[in-house]
Amino acid sequence: MTPKRIIGTETEFGIIAPDEPTVSPIDTSTQAVIAYAASSGAGVNRRTRWDYAQESPLRDVRGFDLRRYRTAPVIDPNALGNANVVTTSGARFYVDHAHPEYSSPETTDAWDAVIWDKAGELMMHEAAVASGQVEDQPRLQIHKNNVDGKGASYGAHENYLYPRSYDAEAVQAALIPHFVTRQVYTGAGRVGRGESGQNPGFQISQRADYIETTVSLETTLNRGIINTRDEPHSGSDWARMHVIIGDANLSEFATFLKIGTTALVLDAVGAGVDFSDIALYEPVAAVREISRDLECTHPVRLYGNREMTAVQIQQEIRNRVTEALADSLVGHDQLVLDVWGDILDDLAGDPMTTSDRLDWTAKLSLLNAYRARGLEWTDPRLAMVDIQYHDIDPAKGLYNALVRKGRIRTLVPPEEVRAAVTTPPTTTRAWLRGEVARRFPDQLLAANWDSLILDVPRAGSSATRVLLPDPSRATAAELEDALATVTDAAGLIAVLTEIMPESVLGLD
Repeated sequence: MTPKRIIGTETEFGIIAPDEPTVSPIDTSTQAVIAYAASSGAGVNRRTRWDYAQESPLRDVRGFDLRRYRTAPVIDPNALGNANVVTTSGARFYVDHAHPEYSSPETTDAWDAVIWDKAGELMMHEAAVASGQVEDQPRLQIHKNNVDGKGASYGAHENYLYPRSYDAEAVQAALIPHFVTRQVYTGAGRVGRGESGQNPGFQISQRADYIETTVSLETTLNRGIINTRDEPHSGSDWARMHVIIGDANLSEFATFLKIGTTALVLDAVGAGVDFSDIALYEPVAAVREISRDLECTHPVRLYGNREMTAVQIQQEIRNRVTEALADSLVGHDQLVLDVWGDILDDLAGDPMTTSDRLDWTAKLSLLNAYRARGLEWTDPRLAMVDIQYHDIDPAKGLYNALVRKGRIRTLVPPEEVRAAVTTPPTTTRAWLRGEVARRFPDQLLAANWDSLILDVPRAGSSATRVLLPDPSRATAAELEDALATVTDAAGLIAVLTEIMPESVLGLD
């Protein structure tokens, strides 16, 4: 089986109603999703349900399934907090754990993953603007970050498909040191140390204080460096690495490296590279130690009575990846390796030289300017700068202000990000999902990552389910010409029955 590069991100955004601070975040999140769906430019159908029937979040890759011990709740799609939109880009915009969440469409390249991840920021801003225009609804502010400053953390997750044939222990041996140390370029920066920020100071990663164990199935408690959820949303030949340790990044360089390096490390495991000799002695403790090491010089302990800094471990990982994959690089892989090397060299010399590319150093540079005026880390004005950095409003967010002033560099063309709000990637099944949402929204009854349910009766069935177990099928190259003259969902089903007959099923 030839490995496929299938990548996606899921980001829970922070949300507040500054004029009504006591309003429930479930209410405001629901308000944002519904307002976006109702806005004239959204082009989506908010009545489309999310199909939970195919999901298995309690199945563990280690061979057990907690569904045996927990009763699954009945999902009321009309209940408060269950607002859901399947967008014309093939993404999902919905309410999850009292946050508005954007789950990007599937992509095949780190460059494209950045584009559709950034599109989520534009979508969230449009939702906030649309919500503010609804009578009797509070004004909303939305932030792309990971912490609320009161002890809670919310997720910025990544997803990578890889062949299930990969040895699970080899995958973990590679990814544990990678995840622990990559924060030197993926960290979003945070004022305060400890879950509630109770200790003064600054640290590299917003997520670090919330990682409690090495391996775990959980995502909201007992969080692990490695998450073992076995829910690939694809055929049985594939596993999905669901990453919960990452920060929510605004920096395009940080997102590009976060996704691109992890995809390459997984490829290196598939090529037989052994990372077991760089096993960390206390990986959870190392997460916190590295997050507090603003000079990037603190050594962490490895098995074998050795010590290396986070940058040195990353350099070793990069060297092994480069050697193993030199003849099999595709897409933007070489650019990932080049940017990776440049950033590590700069971090080894002076971390602050990366403030034009990385979130944590850009934020620290801002904060240091205030501290030079005599402000202590406990000053609430520094906490305000911290949160303002993550405001996705282009006119108010400090990250966006730094971009406008040329103090932070970008990677991807802004016009491609804007287009990605409403158009799907062409190289994955997200293309068909987005096309159906755009062309036949009233006939799209429900959707999931690996299926669509259409209001097309079929041979005694009330509707038709289209199965999409292979994320690399149902692409523009495969279907665009065939669907060019189709005018309704029935015509779509007819075309799919001819081209992908195994995917079309009646639904009782």
